[in-house]
Amino acid sequence: MKLNAYVAHAGICSRRKAADLIKSGSVAVNRKVLVDPSYDVSHEDNVTVFGRSIKVEQKIYIMLNKPKGYVTTASDELGRNTVLDLLGESVKERLYPVGRLDRDTTGLLLLTNDGDLAFKLAHPRYQVSKSYQITLEKDLTDESIARIKRGVYLEDGKVQIDELSFCSPRSRLAFRVVLHSGKKRIIRRLFEALGYTVKVLDRVTYAGLPLKGLARGQWRYLSKTEVQQLEKIVSKSYLINDKIKR
Repeated sequence: MKLNAYVAHAGICSRRKAADLIKSGSVAVNRKVLVDPSYDVSHEDNVTVFGRSIKVEQKIYIMLNKPKGYVTTASDELGRNTVLDLLGESVKERLYPVGRLDRDTTGLLLLTNDGDLAFKLAHPRYQVSKSYQITLEKDLTDESIARIKRGVYLEDGKVQIDELSFCSPRSRLAFRVVLHSGKKRIIRRLFEALGYTVKVLDRVTYAGLPLKGLARGQWRYLSKTEVQQLEKIVSKSYLINDKIKR
């Protein structure tokens, strides 16, 4: 593991800040100060920050059913409630949300201290699938459905969904959308461009993992099988996209 990644995974700070910390001469390996963030740390190495020995944290993976009124950040300069507040004192590790849900959006959110997996799950290159349950303030018309399926152009590019299906044959207010885009507020912006207001937006799956058995505000650890599933999905997505680029 690279030295800056090691410092970050030990819960000291983010990887970017870890690189600055190393370059400032505050990190030593086997009592020797190193200023190269890319130094490869072995299992036998003793790493210290400001003279204090550190160890890489155990990797933690959590699924949370996010309620309204919480921001998806580790901390908030405005003093608003963050999703980490919902974990209480039972989790000591330094965790980060995987991607973001806006303050009014509910549903499945992953949190982890595994920086590499979090980066891959959130990065557009890996084309991770998500599905949302959506309720509008008025019926979705056939014309709008046709436009959505063709793709809608927003200020930051074209938005293409994978699937759209109604929750009930008797209503056109509530439906489910599956897409791969990870752009900021993409669902709300998509429907606003078509003249709709999204009343309810709830993420129900992420990278193939369904949100089941968790009430709003509750969380649980992912199983080993679920973590392996996430790793398999990003690995497969990378290979597919790499072939397409070639």
